[in-house]
This record gives sequence, C-alpha cells and structure tokens, in this order.
Amino acid sequence: MRTVWIVDDDEEMVRAVQLMLRLLNCDTSFFLTARTAAKAFMGGKRPDLLVLDINMPGVTGMDMLEYLRQKLKLKDLPIVILSSEAADVQVDQALEMGADAYITKPVSVEELDSAMRKALLAHGIS
Repeated sequence: MRTVWIVDDDEEMVRAVQLMLRLLNCDTSFFLTARTAAKAFMGGKRPDLLVLDINMPGVTGMDMLEYLRQKLKLKDLPIVILSSEAADVQVDQALEMGADAYITKPVSVEELDSAMRKALLAHGIS
C-alpha cells in the first residue's frame, strides 16, 4: 500500500481526494498548509507520493515544489500537482520546476490514478 500525502488548503477537496486514493488502495495523510507539510518532511517523514495544490495562502504549492526539489533527500519524491489553475503557463512552470504530473480540479479517480502512475514512473517506480 502506497502512502500519499495531500497538501491542499481546501478541506472538502482533501476529503474527496482521500476517498479517491482509498479506492486506489493508498494510505493517506493530509496537510492544510505547505508549512505543516514541510515540518513533517523536516521531521524525517516521507510519503511515497505527494499530491500538491498550487494556490494556498502563505507558502504556495510552487514554493513547496521548489523547496522539495532543492533538498537532496527529496529530489526523487514523485509529485503530482492538483490545481484549479489550468493555464499553460502555470502547467509549464510547475513541470519545469520538477512536478512529475499536473492535473486540474475537479479530478476523476481515473485522472488521479493516471497522474500518480506517471509520477511514479518518472522516478523508476512501477
């Protein structure tokens, strides 16, 4: 069973994504801010995959993505961006910064599953 962390400030979205991930046989944890997720990472914890929203107050998902990709121990962490932002510029920027997959809200189980597989494969995990 894979461990997936969700970082999103929208509690309703978190619950929906958690349900989808359970259907995909994943164990989940969630964080409503990037800061609380960063604290968990700094404490030595690590998921198998991260689902990250971009638009959050304070520290944004893009800030967190940049932070994670600069950390040697977290460079290989599969990251899926799940955002309401669908502009090509935003998608391209996230992928250039190191996101492995980018999907937009609302999301289906199939889209989430496909994005997760893509992110895992990008790191040699099947």
